[in-house]
Amino acid sequence: MKYRGINYDTGTKTVIGGLTREKFEPDRIAKEISIIKNELHCNAIRISGASIEKVAKASEIALQSGLEVWFSPSLPYDDQENTLNYIIEAAIIAEDLRKKFRDIVFVTGCELSLFTTGFVKGATGDDRIRNLFSPFGLIKNMLGVRHSYNIRLNKFLVAAVNEIRQRFKGKISYASGSWEKIDWKLFDIVSVDLYRASYNKSIYLKELQKYKNMGLPFCVTEFGCCTYKGAEEKGPMGWAIVDWKKEVPELKGEFVRDEQEQANYLLELMKIFDDEKIFGAFVFTFILENYKYDVDPAHDLDMASYGIVKSLGKGEGGYKDLPWAPKKAFFEIAKYNETHQR
Repeated sequence: MKYRGINYDTGTKTVIGGLTREKFEPDRIAKEISIIKNELHCNAIRISGASIEKVAKASEIALQSGLEVWFSPSLPYDDQENTLNYIIEAAIIAEDLRKKFRDIVFVTGCELSLFTTGFVKGATGDDRIRNLFSPFGLIKNMLGVRHSYNIRLNKFLVAAVNEIRQRFKGKISYASGSWEKIDWKLFDIVSVDLYRASYNKSIYLKELQKYKNMGLPFCVTEFGCCTYKGAEEKGPMGWAIVDWKKEVPELKGEFVRDEQEQANYLLELMKIFDDEKIFGAFVFTFILENYKYDVDPAHDLDMASYGIVKSLGKGEGGYKDLPWAPKKAFFEIAKYNETHQR
């Protein structure tokens, strides 16, 4: 792979309100980005978040450190008009960074059929998940049936890319869901959030090769696993074991923490990506700050986190004076990247 990257969140809107990361602390972000480059041995970072300005600030820090930046602000749970205006604003700011640093790719949103209203039926993200991933919907998708939402989505992307290219002169991609059928001729790089789970394990390599053979550089913009026994079978739905409606959020049942399963999953896929010589891949994710670790298994929300570091509560000692501690995956990825540098 040319690019060995990781996802980094600066604060994204959640379905229950608030942000995944409430505080934006430039000094801490600079320290974490330095760790990503110098300890994890990544050479690329996909920076996301709701605030374009925060994404830009973190991107500038990363670019100054020598990382390739995939500029990926996102506006989940909003309508198409506001999303398009948001993308246009982001493209203007990204171009300012590109002129100064050059090593930047613009990401035209993430899984918009799920996170933006008007493509898939459903007023909320949960409604759209149920409609997208119903048994009938999954069967149609596996058979290659073209859903009408893909027509609406590609029409939106045509308009968005036209606006972006008027303002941003670098490479453009889009972080697609694997269920979305994108007209990739619009973009410079094919990018897909491609998790492996029980439902696609037997065809995962075939799916990967399909995207690789489209005639453009191909990146996996997200792949990851949560931190409990059996999480690898859940893939992109591993997070759904938390009951956020409780006054004190807790896990929906009994789960066994398993950091090794997460580490093994990530290493297996990284080896596959190297064998297939894809353009790049971004681990999901560095940290999910609102999924706090707890010694009580019922309240250990970090089990449902894709982060390779665990977010700690107040008063808990962290890594290098940071409010988190590395998991096994952190050290395994660091070792793998260091020995596979180009």
